[in-house]
Amino acid sequence: MDQNKSSVERVLDELDSLNIPTNFIELPQSTRTAKEAAEAVGCHVSQIVKSLVFETEITHKPILVLTSGSNKVNEVIVGTVVGEKINFASVEFVREVTGFAIGGVSPFGLKGKIRTFIDQDLQKHPLIWAAAGSHHAVFSISPEDLVKATKAEVIKVQ
Repeated sequence: MDQNKSSVERVLDELDSLNIPTNFIELPQSTRTAKEAAEAVGCHVSQIVKSLVFETEITHKPILVLTSGSNKVNEVIVGTVVGEKINFASVEFVREVTGFAIGGVSPFGLKGKIRTFIDQDLQKHPLIWAAAGSHHAVFSISPEDLVKATKAEVIKVQ
C-alpha cells in the first residue's frame, strides 16, 4: 500500500486496475451510513454495500462482510461459516487492518488481504453502491463484478 496516497486514491487505483465498469462519485454530504449514502446517490438503502469488519474471537483475524444496507449481520450465522465466533471489530482494529476509517471502508484498496463475504441479498439489484475510501465518496458496481473482483464467498448474513 502506498503510504503517500489517500484512501480514495488507493480505491480508485485498484478499481482502474480491475478494468470493470464503475461510477465514482465524491459528494459534499456524508455517506457514512447506509441511509445517508442511499439518499446521496438516490437509490434504495438495500442497494448500499455496508462494509463491516469483524474480528475472530480466538485467532483475532479480520473478516470483511459486504452486506446490503437494509440487512443486519447475524454474527452467529457468519461465525458458523467462518468456523469461529466473530465480534464487531474496534475502530482501531478496523483502521489497522483495512487502512480505512469506519464509514469509508471499501472492498478495494485494502491495506492487506482480508477474508471477505458478500451478502446474497446484494445480488437482487443490477447496480449497488459501496464506499470508496472516505465517508464522502462512493462508487457503483454490479454485484457480479463485486463478487468476481473481491473473490468473496456469497453467503446468507441474516
